Amino acid sequence: MAEIIQKDGTWAFDGDALRLTPGRDKNVSLLRKELGELVVPLGALAGISLEQGKKSGRLRLRLRDGADPLLHATGGRLTEPHDPYQLIVESDRYGVAEYFVDEVRSALLLDQVPAGPVDAYLLPGPPVPLSVSAGDGTAGFDGERIRLEWNWKTEDAKAAAGARTLALADITGVEWHPAAGLENGHLRFTVRHAPTKTPPKYDPNAVELWGFKKDPLMALVAAAVQARLPHPARAAATHPVDAQAELPPPAVASAEDDHDALLRRLRELGELHRAGVLTDDEFALAKQAILKRM
Repeated sequence: MAEIIQKDGTWAFDGDALRLTPGRDKNVSLLRKELGELVVPLGALAGISLEQGKKSGRLRLRLRDGADPLLHATGGRLTEPHDPYQLIVESDRYGVAEYFVDEVRSALLLDQVPAGPVDAYLLPGPPVPLSVSAGDGTAGFDGERIRLEWNWKTEDAKAAAGARTLALADITGVEWHPAAGLENGHLRFTVRHAPTKTPPKYDPNAVELWGFKKDPLMALVAAAVQARLPHPARAAATHPVDAQAELPPPAVASAEDDHDALLRRLRELGELHRAGVLTDDEFALAKQAILKRM
Protein backbone atom coordinates (compact mmCIF):
# COMPACT_ATOMS: atom_id res chain seq x y z
CA MET A 1 0.00 0.00 0.00
CA ALA A 2 1.25 3.48 -0.89
CA GLU A 3 0.23 6.55 1.08
CA ILE A 4 1.13 10.23 1.23
CA ILE A 5 -0.10 12.49 4.03
CA GLN A 6 -0.05 16.28 3.65
CA LYS A 7 -1.84 19.28 5.15
CA ASP A 8 -3.82 19.48 1.91
CA GLY A 9 -5.06 15.91 2.29
CA THR A 10 -4.17 12.23 2.30
CA TRP A 11 -3.96 9.96 -0.73
CA ALA A 12 -3.79 6.19 -0.27
CA PHE A 13 -3.52 3.45 -2.90
CA ASP A 14 -4.15 -0.26 -2.20
CA GLY A 15 -3.63 -1.59 -5.71
CA ASP A 16 -7.31 -1.51 -6.67
CA ALA A 17 -8.44 2.02 -5.81
CA LEU A 18 -7.24 5.38 -4.55
CA ARG A 19 -8.73 7.00 -1.46
CA LEU A 20 -8.57 10.78 -1.60
CA THR A 21 -9.26 12.41 1.77
CA PRO A 22 -9.26 16.23 2.04
CA GLY A 23 -7.13 17.74 4.78
CA ARG A 24 -8.35 19.87 7.65
CA ASP A 25 -6.08 22.79 6.89
CA LYS A 26 -7.80 26.17 6.64
CA ASN A 27 -6.65 26.49 3.03
CA VAL A 28 -8.58 23.39 1.92
CA SER A 29 -11.61 24.55 -0.05
CA LEU A 30 -15.17 24.23 1.23
CA LEU A 31 -16.11 22.19 -1.84
CA ARG A 32 -13.48 19.53 -1.15
CA LYS A 33 -14.46 19.37 2.52
CA GLU A 34 -18.15 18.93 1.68
CA LEU A 35 -17.35 16.35 -0.99
CA GLY A 36 -15.43 14.32 1.60
CA GLU A 37 -13.45 11.18 0.87
CA LEU A 38 -13.45 9.96 -2.71
CA VAL A 39 -12.79 6.36 -3.71
CA VAL A 40 -11.46 6.26 -7.27
CA PRO A 41 -11.24 2.78 -8.82
CA LEU A 42 -8.07 2.07 -10.76
CA GLY A 43 -10.14 1.56 -13.91
CA ALA A 44 -11.27 5.20 -13.80
CA LEU A 45 -7.71 6.52 -14.09
CA ALA A 46 -6.04 7.69 -17.26
CA GLY A 47 -2.81 8.80 -15.56
CA ILE A 48 -1.03 10.45 -12.64
CA SER A 49 1.76 13.04 -12.51
CA LEU A 50 3.89 15.02 -10.07
CA GLU A 51 4.74 18.65 -10.76
CA GLN A 52 7.64 19.88 -8.61
CA GLY A 53 8.26 23.45 -7.51
CA LYS A 54 10.85 25.05 -5.23
CA LYS A 55 8.70 25.11 -2.10
CA SER A 56 5.87 22.78 -3.03
CA GLY A 57 4.58 20.65 -5.84
CA ARG A 58 1.34 19.09 -6.92
CA LEU A 59 0.12 15.55 -7.50
CA ARG A 60 -2.47 15.37 -10.27
CA LEU A 61 -4.80 12.57 -11.26
CA ARG A 62 -6.19 12.43 -14.77
CA LEU A 63 -9.47 10.54 -15.01
CA ARG A 64 -10.83 8.88 -18.12
CA ASP A 65 -13.43 10.95 -19.95
CA GLY A 66 -16.92 10.15 -18.71
CA ALA A 67 -15.78 8.39 -15.54
CA ASP A 68 -16.83 11.07 -13.03
CA PRO A 69 -20.15 12.96 -13.10
CA LEU A 70 -18.56 15.86 -11.19
CA LEU A 71 -15.96 16.45 -13.89
CA HIS A 72 -18.58 16.12 -16.62
CA ALA A 73 -21.05 18.51 -14.98
CA THR A 74 -18.35 21.13 -14.35
CA GLY A 75 -16.79 20.71 -17.78
CA GLY A 76 -13.22 21.06 -16.54
CA ARG A 77 -14.00 24.45 -14.97
CA LEU A 78 -13.11 23.51 -11.38
CA THR A 79 -10.19 25.74 -10.41
CA GLU A 80 -7.20 24.36 -8.50
CA PRO A 81 -8.40 25.06 -4.93
CA HIS A 82 -11.61 23.09 -5.59
CA ASP A 83 -10.30 20.23 -7.75
CA PRO A 84 -10.36 17.04 -5.62
CA TYR A 85 -7.93 15.34 -8.02
CA GLN A 86 -5.00 17.57 -7.07
CA LEU A 87 -2.89 17.41 -3.91
CA ILE A 88 -0.35 20.01 -2.77
CA VAL A 89 2.91 18.28 -1.78
CA GLU A 90 5.65 19.86 0.34
CA SER A 91 9.12 19.72 -1.24
CA ASP A 92 10.52 17.49 1.52
CA ARG A 93 7.95 14.82 0.55
CA TYR A 94 8.83 14.63 -3.14
CA GLY A 95 10.44 11.22 -2.62
CA VAL A 96 7.23 9.80 -1.17
CA ALA A 97 5.20 11.42 -3.96
CA GLU A 98 7.45 9.90 -6.65
CA TYR A 99 7.06 6.47 -5.07
CA PHE A 100 3.29 6.96 -4.99
CA VAL A 101 3.26 7.90 -8.69
CA ASP A 102 5.37 4.86 -9.58
CA GLU A 103 3.03 2.50 -7.70
CA VAL A 104 -0.08 3.81 -9.44
CA ARG A 105 1.56 3.80 -12.88
CA SER A 106 2.80 0.23 -12.36
CA ALA A 107 -0.72 -0.89 -11.44
CA LEU A 108 -2.16 0.80 -14.53
CA LEU A 109 0.36 -1.06 -16.69
CA LEU A 110 -0.15 -4.42 -14.99
CA ASP A 111 -3.94 -4.17 -15.24
CA GLN A 112 -3.66 -2.79 -18.80
CA VAL A 113 -6.14 -0.03 -17.99
CA PRO A 114 -6.96 1.88 -21.18
CA ALA A 115 -6.76 5.68 -21.10
CA GLY A 116 -9.73 6.19 -23.41
CA PRO A 117 -13.27 7.32 -22.52
CA VAL A 118 -15.84 5.14 -20.76
CA ASP A 119 -19.57 4.73 -21.45
CA ALA A 120 -20.69 4.56 -17.80
CA TYR A 121 -19.88 6.53 -14.66
CA LEU A 122 -17.29 4.80 -12.50
CA LEU A 123 -17.82 7.16 -9.55
CA PRO A 124 -21.23 7.58 -7.91
CA GLY A 125 -21.39 11.35 -7.55
CA PRO A 126 -22.29 13.24 -4.34
CA PRO A 127 -24.86 11.56 -2.06
CA VAL A 128 -28.40 12.90 -1.78
CA PRO A 129 -30.40 14.58 -0.42
CA LEU A 130 -28.41 17.77 -0.49
CA SER A 131 -29.21 21.47 -0.51
CA VAL A 132 -26.99 24.45 -1.28
CA SER A 133 -27.71 28.17 -0.83
CA ALA A 134 -25.61 30.55 -2.91
CA GLY A 135 -26.05 33.42 -5.32
CA ASP A 136 -29.70 34.30 -5.87
CA GLY A 137 -31.24 31.05 -4.66
CA THR A 138 -31.18 27.62 -3.03
CA ALA A 139 -30.94 24.39 -5.03
CA GLY A 140 -31.96 21.12 -3.44
CA PHE A 141 -32.02 17.59 -4.86
CA ASP A 142 -33.46 14.43 -3.30
CA GLY A 143 -32.60 12.01 -6.09
CA GLU A 144 -35.90 12.45 -7.93
CA ARG A 145 -36.77 16.14 -7.80
CA ILE A 146 -34.89 19.42 -7.96
CA ARG A 147 -36.20 22.26 -5.83
CA LEU A 148 -35.22 25.86 -6.63
CA GLU A 149 -36.10 28.57 -4.10
CA TRP A 150 -35.30 32.26 -4.36
CA ASN A 151 -34.02 34.85 -1.92
CA TRP A 152 -34.18 38.63 -1.52
CA LYS A 153 -31.35 39.07 -4.05
CA THR A 154 -33.29 37.36 -6.86
CA GLU A 155 -34.44 39.43 -9.83
CA ASP A 156 -38.13 40.32 -9.34
CA ALA A 157 -39.23 38.80 -12.65
CA LYS A 158 -37.76 35.43 -11.68
CA ALA A 159 -38.84 35.50 -8.05
CA ALA A 160 -42.43 36.36 -8.99
CA ALA A 161 -43.02 32.82 -10.25
CA GLY A 162 -42.16 31.45 -6.81
CA ALA A 163 -40.25 28.29 -5.92
CA ARG A 164 -39.80 25.76 -8.70
CA THR A 165 -39.83 21.95 -8.61
CA LEU A 166 -38.35 20.01 -11.52
CA ALA A 167 -38.72 16.25 -11.94
CA LEU A 168 -35.51 14.42 -12.82
CA ALA A 169 -37.34 12.72 -15.69
CA ASP A 170 -37.86 16.13 -17.31
CA ILE A 171 -34.18 17.15 -17.11
CA THR A 172 -32.06 16.66 -20.22
CA GLY A 173 -28.92 18.42 -19.04
CA VAL A 174 -27.22 20.36 -16.27
CA GLU A 175 -24.33 22.81 -16.40
CA TRP A 176 -22.29 24.67 -13.83
CA HIS A 177 -20.16 27.70 -14.61
CA PRO A 178 -18.13 29.56 -11.96
CA ALA A 179 -18.03 33.33 -11.88
CA ALA A 180 -14.95 34.50 -13.77
CA GLY A 181 -13.76 38.09 -13.81
CA LEU A 182 -16.71 40.31 -14.64
CA GLU A 183 -18.88 37.41 -15.75
CA ASN A 184 -21.31 35.86 -13.27
CA GLY A 185 -21.56 32.08 -12.97
CA HIS A 186 -24.61 29.87 -12.82
CA LEU A 187 -26.14 26.46 -12.18
CA ARG A 188 -28.64 25.78 -14.96
CA PHE A 189 -30.98 22.88 -15.69
CA THR A 190 -32.16 22.16 -19.22
CA VAL A 191 -35.79 21.06 -19.17
CA ARG A 192 -37.26 18.80 -21.85
CA HIS A 193 -39.34 20.65 -24.48
CA ALA A 194 -38.51 23.98 -22.83
CA PRO A 195 -35.24 25.24 -24.33
CA THR A 196 -34.26 28.76 -23.32
CA LYS A 197 -31.54 31.29 -24.01
CA THR A 198 -32.64 33.51 -21.14
CA PRO A 199 -29.73 34.84 -19.03
CA PRO A 200 -29.44 32.99 -15.68
CA LYS A 201 -30.46 36.18 -13.89
CA TYR A 202 -33.97 35.80 -15.33
CA ASP A 203 -34.09 32.05 -16.01
CA PRO A 204 -36.40 30.24 -13.52
CA ASN A 205 -34.42 27.03 -14.14
CA ALA A 206 -31.09 28.58 -13.17
CA VAL A 207 -29.34 29.95 -10.08
CA GLU A 208 -27.07 32.92 -10.75
CA LEU A 209 -23.69 32.89 -8.96
CA TRP A 210 -21.49 35.90 -8.15
CA GLY A 211 -18.22 34.30 -7.12
CA PHE A 212 -18.66 34.14 -3.34
CA LYS A 213 -17.37 31.46 -0.97
CA LYS A 214 -20.30 29.01 -1.21
CA ASP A 215 -20.77 29.28 -4.98
CA PRO A 216 -18.57 26.24 -5.80
CA LEU A 217 -20.87 24.04 -3.69
CA MET A 218 -23.47 24.34 -6.45
CA ALA A 219 -21.16 22.04 -8.43
CA LEU A 220 -22.15 19.26 -5.99
CA VAL A 221 -25.81 19.66 -6.95
CA ALA A 222 -24.87 19.62 -10.62
CA ALA A 223 -22.83 16.43 -10.15
CA ALA A 224 -25.55 14.67 -8.13
CA VAL A 225 -28.09 15.35 -10.89
CA GLN A 226 -25.64 14.45 -13.66
CA ALA A 227 -24.89 11.08 -12.00
CA ARG A 228 -28.58 10.16 -12.32
CA LEU A 229 -29.02 11.24 -15.93
CA PRO A 230 -28.23 8.92 -18.86
CA HIS A 231 -24.49 8.78 -19.48
CA PRO A 232 -23.53 11.16 -22.32
CA ALA A 233 -21.93 8.35 -24.35
CA ARG A 234 -25.09 6.25 -24.24
CA ALA A 235 -27.34 9.23 -24.87
CA ALA A 236 -25.33 10.11 -27.97
CA ALA A 237 -25.58 6.53 -29.23
CA THR A 238 -29.35 6.44 -28.62
CA HIS A 239 -30.04 9.84 -30.20
CA PRO A 240 -27.43 10.48 -32.90
CA VAL A 241 -27.54 13.98 -34.31
CA ASP A 242 -25.88 15.89 -37.05
CA ALA A 243 -23.20 17.72 -35.08
CA GLN A 244 -22.87 20.39 -37.75
CA ALA A 245 -26.60 21.07 -37.63
CA GLU A 246 -26.43 21.56 -33.86
CA LEU A 247 -23.79 24.28 -34.04
CA PRO A 248 -25.22 27.75 -33.35
CA PRO A 249 -24.53 30.47 -35.89
CA PRO A 250 -21.37 32.44 -35.11
CA ALA A 251 -22.02 35.50 -33.02
CA VAL A 252 -20.78 38.83 -34.28
CA ALA A 253 -20.11 41.22 -31.42
CA SER A 254 -19.60 44.88 -32.08
CA ALA A 255 -17.82 47.42 -29.93
CA GLU A 256 -21.21 48.97 -29.11
CA ASP A 257 -22.54 45.60 -27.90
CA ASP A 258 -19.50 45.18 -25.66
CA HIS A 259 -19.89 48.73 -24.31
CA ASP A 260 -23.58 48.14 -23.54
CA ALA A 261 -22.75 44.87 -21.78
CA LEU A 262 -20.21 46.65 -19.59
CA LEU A 263 -22.76 49.34 -18.71
CA ARG A 264 -25.31 46.69 -17.75
CA ARG A 265 -22.68 44.94 -15.64
CA LEU A 266 -21.84 48.23 -13.93
CA ARG A 267 -25.52 48.80 -13.08
CA GLU A 268 -25.82 45.24 -11.70
CA LEU A 269 -22.79 45.76 -9.49
CA GLY A 270 -24.28 48.99 -8.22
CA GLU A 271 -27.49 47.18 -7.31
CA LEU A 272 -25.54 44.46 -5.47
CA HIS A 273 -23.55 47.13 -3.62
CA ARG A 274 -26.68 49.01 -2.53
CA ALA A 275 -28.27 45.75 -1.42
CA GLY A 276 -25.26 44.99 0.76
CA VAL A 277 -24.15 41.92 -1.21
CA LEU A 278 -20.87 43.59 -2.22
CA THR A 279 -18.65 45.41 0.26
CA ASP A 280 -17.27 48.88 -0.52
CA ASP A 281 -13.87 47.39 -1.42
CA GLU A 282 -15.33 44.65 -3.62
CA PHE A 283 -17.50 47.17 -5.46
CA ALA A 284 -14.60 49.58 -5.95
CA LEU A 285 -12.35 46.89 -7.41
CA ALA A 286 -15.03 45.55 -9.75
CA LYS A 287 -16.01 49.05 -10.86
CA GLN A 288 -12.37 49.96 -11.57
CA ALA A 289 -11.93 46.84 -13.72
CA ILE A 290 -15.02 47.69 -15.80
CA LEU A 291 -13.99 51.32 -16.29
CA LYS A 292 -10.58 50.19 -17.56
CA ARG A 293 -12.26 48.00 -20.19
CA MET A 294 -14.50 50.88 -21.24
